[in-house]
Amino acid sequence: MTFQIQIPICRILASILLLWVRVESLRFDLESGYTKCITEDIRSNSMTVGKYQIVNPNEEGMPLPDTHKIDVRVTSSLGNSYHTVENVNEGQFVFQALEAGDYMACFFASDHKQRTTMTIDFEWRSGVAAKDWTDVAKKGSIESMELELKKMFDTVKSIHEDIIYFRERENEMQQLNASTNSKMAWLGYLSLLVSLSVAGLQLWHLKSFFRKKKVI
Repeated sequence: MTFQIQIPICRILASILLLWVRVESLRFDLESGYTKCITEDIRSNSMTVGKYQIVNPNEEGMPLPDTHKIDVRVTSSLGNSYHTVENVNEGQFVFQALEAGDYMACFFASDHKQRTTMTIDFEWRSGVAAKDWTDVAKKGSIESMELELKKMFDTVKSIHEDIIYFRERENEMQQLNASTNSKMAWLGYLSLLVSLSVAGLQLWHLKSFFRKKKVI
């Protein structure tokens, strides 16, 4: 009886915790001659998987038009390139982030004489969501209960690492704010000093002018 109660509880907890995992799945339109970029905040040493595909506007079984080709490039916040392809209609990328920050996936459609618009399906998963749990279960011959517990463990670990990462980012932002406030304070003092100096020079110039005119 106890074993039967624990399974749904674990599944419920796993479902709740998996809400924290970064999963971005979307569909967007891209007009020929234009570029559209999507960013994802990924921490260092985190696995990330992306899949993209141009939606076929024709009837099922018909090939894609020749104009439906895109160039794709994925770069880090430091400008390092992790994935670059040209003239494709679908593809995927898998890599482990070496640096923390915003990663950018850019899609570019070549310009054509006749303006065309294509629809792209894009799925971007990071962290625990990037793992192939089906493959894990097959390789380890893991029972359903063990698999749920492993998912929960990895998810909790991911959340813990996210919390540490966000704390580091918060400290960086606090240091940046403190540095900015200090610079603004010095700039305020400098502006006040310049204003007082200009006012003193103007007062001295007026006094000299009135003395020459024998007004005072």
